[in-house]
Amino acid sequence: MDEPIQLPIDGVLDLHTFKPREIKDLVLDYLAACRERGIFQVRIIHGKGIGNLRRTVHSILAKHPEVVSFTLDYPQYGGWGATIVRLRQAPVKH
Repeated sequence: MDEPIQLPIDGVLDLHTFKPREIKDLVLDYLAACRERGIFQVRIIHGKGIGNLRRTVHSILAKHPEVVSFTLDYPQYGGWGATIVRLRQAPVKH
């Protein structure tokens, strides 16, 4: 049985060490954890490769109600090997 991997919730998710079948739940859980901690900009590193992982990530993000926008990273920071995600900020509770 695989041990759960402890990920730091710091706004950067590197998908290189995960299996394709783990990606959807991982991305959804990570985005939720970031929002809970007040992190509203997330960098997802999916690598360049042939683009399958990038397309999977973008498909997940396009359907996510808490994602305001996403775009490929700046060329000097990985370009099309990483995606920057902006999350909807939680309403302020009074």
